[in-house]
Amino acid sequence: MGKKSKRYRAALEKQPKEMLPLGKAVEVLKTYDATKFDQTVEVHMRLGVDPNQADQIIRGSLVLPHGIGKTQRVVVFAKGDAAKAAEEAGADEVGQEDLAKKIKDGWTDFDVCIAAPDMMGLVGPLGRVLGPRGLMPSPRAGTVTPDVGKVVSEYKAGKVEFRNDKGGNVHAMVGKMSFEANKLEENIASFVDFISAMKPQSIKGTYIKGVAICATMTPSVRVAT
Repeated sequence: MGKKSKRYRAALEKQPKEMLPLGKAVEVLKTYDATKFDQTVEVHMRLGVDPNQADQIIRGSLVLPHGIGKTQRVVVFAKGDAAKAAEEAGADEVGQEDLAKKIKDGWTDFDVCIAAPDMMGLVGPLGRVLGPRGLMPSPRAGTVTPDVGKVVSEYKAGKVEFRNDKGGNVHAMVGKMSFEANKLEENIASFVDFISAMKPQSIKGTYIKGVAICATMTPSVRVAT
């Protein structure tokens, strides 16, 4: 592990040892010394799921109340009216075979890939490129849809995707440090509530084992749930 900066070490000294109510946790996070750039704020949740069980995979997407403070680059596989709708909704690039070739050749300069259902025969072979980067369209994530225009609009408005990792943890961007505290709190609460509502029926023990928030260059603050 690399040497921590003086700023980070100073923030670490202010890191609370105990879990805090969400509102207080956000207040503490925003007291950490500012950097020269607007740091991204993330929420991390440790879940009591078994990632090896198909019925315990926590995956999906939601639109946060106040967006994420970032304009997401969206590409869409669609044709005809669906392609037109995607363009009108603000998609950065819309295509078919031409877009597939571009991605197959290694281009992945985008944040979200959406596909109409009739395009999956074309998109499927791109899994080797898109899969490892978390960009493969999926019905479960809502990125394979006949209503591509609506989904493009949602991602442009601040929709986030999530999927538990191999350790059963879920992470997501929930805003920027420049956000007002109440807006960050509402975004985080919306995400936590959404994940809470997804508890698999097969889980008998504790589902949410821990919640923490942090920014790009700050220590984490644990949140009481």
